[in-house]
Amino acid sequence: MSTDATPLSLDLLTKAVQGSGAALRMRARLQPAGGPGDKVFPPTYAEGQDGKKHETRYASEQRVIDGERKPTVLLDSVASQANRMELALLEARRRGQASVPLIAVDFRPHFPDLGLLSTLEAPHRVYDAIMRDSTLGGEAFRASTLGRQLTETNTADARSMLAHCPTALLFGAWDSTGPRGGMGNKFQRALVSEVVGVDFEAGAKVASRIDPLQSSASVRLTIPKENSDDWSVDESGKSKQRPSEVNHSNIAPTRDEESGGVTFTYALHTAVLSLPALRRLRFGDWSDAQTDAARTLLAALGVLCVVLQRREGYDFRSRCSLVPEGPARLELVSAEGSVEALSISVDEAFALYAEAVNAAKAQGVDWAEDEVHLEPMPKLIQLITASREAYRAGTAEEA
Repeated sequence: MSTDATPLSLDLLTKAVQGSGAALRMRARLQPAGGPGDKVFPPTYAEGQDGKKHETRYASEQRVIDGERKPTVLLDSVASQANRMELALLEARRRGQASVPLIAVDFRPHFPDLGLLSTLEAPHRVYDAIMRDSTLGGEAFRASTLGRQLTETNTADARSMLAHCPTALLFGAWDSTGPRGGMGNKFQRALVSEVVGVDFEAGAKVASRIDPLQSSASVRLTIPKENSDDWSVDESGKSKQRPSEVNHSNIAPTRDEESGGVTFTYALHTAVLSLPALRRLRFGDWSDAQTDAARTLLAALGVLCVVLQRREGYDFRSRCSLVPEGPARLELVSAEGSVEALSISVDEAFALYAEAVNAAKAQGVDWAEDEVHLEPMPKLIQLITASREAYRAGTAEEA
């Protein structure tokens, strides 16, 4: 972050959260890692809800930027950015750089590759079906004391969520799989971040493959359904199965103009932490001092997430790696609309967050120190086992 600005202190952050601030925001321009004009590949999406064929499979739209209408393309969505910030925070936690409450399902005895799957990784955070279908102390997590507290927590009393899954208060959560279904408690996103390409042009992608074995399509194979690797040549020639079905073939040159990458003038990363959204959170019968400390703690956590994600970089997927044009600047937008430039480095963000945690604890704010481990239910283990067997057999369908 740029240092030509006011350092972000806990006192300044507290006053902003108490009411003088409208938002903390960061806007940064980016370019492809290969340099301006290099092609990058945005995420592709299935056919739109309107059922129509679109010009590309990218999420594109016209936006007004600097007073002009410009074509933009989505490079990393709000949901994806939230996941990246959570993973950056999880890595910092693993390194002992930040104390963050965590609930995790322990898959290690059954699936070592899954390890501990936490609320910082589950798609719906603490309300995810992975947590729902696990146990705590031998009883269903939802039926446990902690599970019931998290089911009942809401914006009027968010103490349990703050203590055990504070990121849900930043990135949003909806208890749609709980006992109330779609009427379950919701927490809006307070921290929103996305990256778009500005003034873009769609390109084309080409592909081909030459089979060094020169397998002939006229040869017929016998391919067992239960194990495609156990294929054999059908000497009778009556089979309709071809070598291409076991990946022995040429691929004729093709041209893809619907997902062939893009070039753009620049990419824009925008991150906004809404302070009114934090002020709407209440914590039961806590005092004003406790409430202010809790909201300030969440704001400090949000700032840490933003700077950590920027430090992790902008490598979104294959052929979509971006780099900043220059230092980013955090800004405080006041309730009256004035803007104050702030400075904060990653190390300073860690220190600010630690100071906010200690200040909240001093006020008696609940903050879970110990990691909570859940155990997957037998039916969840069975689901994973059966799914893996289906993928190995080549019979798996998307859920």
